[in-house]
Amino acid sequence: MLDGARRRRCQAFQAFFRRVKAGEKPGCPRFRGVNWFGTVDFPRDGDGCRWDSTPHDPVARVRFQGVGHVRVHQHRPVAGRVRTVSVKREGKRWYVVLIAEQPQPEPLPRTGSAVGIDMGMANFLADSNGEFAPNPRHGRRAAAKLEAAQRALAGFPRVRRDQRTANHRRAVEKVADLHRKVRRQRLDHAHKTACGLVREHDVIAHEDLKIRNMVKAPRPKPDPDQPGGFLPNGAAAKAGLNRSISDAGWGVFLTILHAKAESAGREVIAVDPRNTSRTCPECGHVCAENRPTQEKFHCVSCGHSAHADTVGALNVLRAGLVRRDTNPA
Repeated sequence: MLDGARRRRCQAFQAFFRRVKAGEKPGCPRFRGVNWFGTVDFPRDGDGCRWDSTPHDPVARVRFQGVGHVRVHQHRPVAGRVRTVSVKREGKRWYVVLIAEQPQPEPLPRTGSAVGIDMGMANFLADSNGEFAPNPRHGRRAAAKLEAAQRALAGFPRVRRDQRTANHRRAVEKVADLHRKVRRQRLDHAHKTACGLVREHDVIAHEDLKIRNMVKAPRPKPDPDQPGGFLPNGAAAKAGLNRSISDAGWGVFLTILHAKAESAGREVIAVDPRNTSRTCPECGHVCAENRPTQEKFHCVSCGHSAHADTVGALNVLRAGLVRRDTNPA
């Protein structure tokens, strides 16, 4: 456990000096309380913690120094040699996270198919074959329950931790449970969508989205005629857009897609997203007027009409194939 704390401290100071050298905002390391981290890391199996299980046994055991053996329910058999063990707490639930070393997995059979995907919010993604994956909007569907739970939690007076009542603890657990459910739903949807793409296609091209920049709040606009005043900058509308982008979970999906593609022997290509939804796939004309609405694409040059997301996916696929041929692996 001490090794994990030292490693966190070392990483914090390394990141601090890296930001200082890069001229970024340093963000000095701060003290973290006992409840800040919910994970205890054991860097080596056998050093304070040992994983003890047999293959195809649904109930395994993990042995902690000073505690003894604890039963663990496996959701799938552990393949390979366990290298590190982490114990994670989420509310009243405890998890054991294992990192195992295993041989290179066998790649999936070749399908001879390539696809481009265009991610959005009306649909989670559209592919170049004209198919769509709906956006489940897990966060929006749970917003009412989460708002009620957070209002109930905010109604308790501010007291020290040792003075908090059982009702306060239950209110905290209720909010945590709702957040956990939304996170799991989002992960489940991302895993299933990525798995379907990896199984069906050898090459997958997607937009290289800078999500961190996309969810930034707009800068304030000072009013030159009124000192200390500000002009409308669309912050309210941008906040709603940022919530929708975060609810879609594009970054989580892309991370999972790259990991699954690597283990399956597939190729994932990220391309520049500029003008992918404004370029006509028939004549190549680029114009903002080609996309009159969110869903409709109509080329003002040749008259080609299609769904805007499908057009974007087609252009992403073509750009990905060009990049692949230009820079062969």
